[in-house]
Amino acid sequence: MDLTFEEFYAEQLPAMKSAEEMLLRIADQYVLAAEDGRMIQPVIYCTSRIKSPDSALQKLERCGWEKNRSAALTELYDIIGLRIVCSFIDDVYQVSDWLKARPEFEVDEIKDYIAFPKPNGYRSLHLKVRIREGPSSGFRAEIQIRTIAIDFWATLEHQLKYKQEIEHETLIRKELKRCADEIASVDLSMQTIRDLICDGWSMDRKDGNPRDSLLRV
Repeated sequence: MDLTFEEFYAEQLPAMKSAEEMLLRIADQYVLAAEDGRMIQPVIYCTSRIKSPDSALQKLERCGWEKNRSAALTELYDIIGLRIVCSFIDDVYQVSDWLKARPEFEVDEIKDYIAFPKPNGYRSLHLKVRIREGPSSGFRAEIQIRTIAIDFWATLEHQLKYKQEIEHETLIRKELKRCADEIASVDLSMQTIRDLICDGWSMDRKDGNPRDSLLRV
């Protein structure tokens, strides 16, 4: 029988939920601040989660750690997770810079899989953070920031990762890598188009003559 969140995390669960809610609030603050005067919204959406007991125990087993709550809380940096999905690549880095300056948590490690993609083609920016304040002080979390294009790819790749038996697995993974590379190229092209649009929009705003023909999202 699978353990419930309450059974596995016990008295630690309220503090974990508090950390999750705090991370979402911080992300919302960026959205509100960044959208002021921006033509295209930088953040599409945010999601959060506390790692399920089953997922936590499986990861502990894969890593060779003890399978209990104490090990999950001390060894798994992604026990609490926040995902921020952005419109463009430069939005990813701007969100990251903004988060690194926040006083509520300390950034322990940054993994830039955009500059240095994983072998399977995965591209994202990961921040491993440690909460500094409040009832969640000391808890660790992982913040993933990526574009909506790679988020689409990663959702499918994640589902395949945990399937025990996949027919034509080698071919599928090869195709996924090819798609990831194409998505990365599209991400760069879309950012170039956005920059051209925004440059014209900014100039027109300065002149007090916004063009009706500009794309608005």
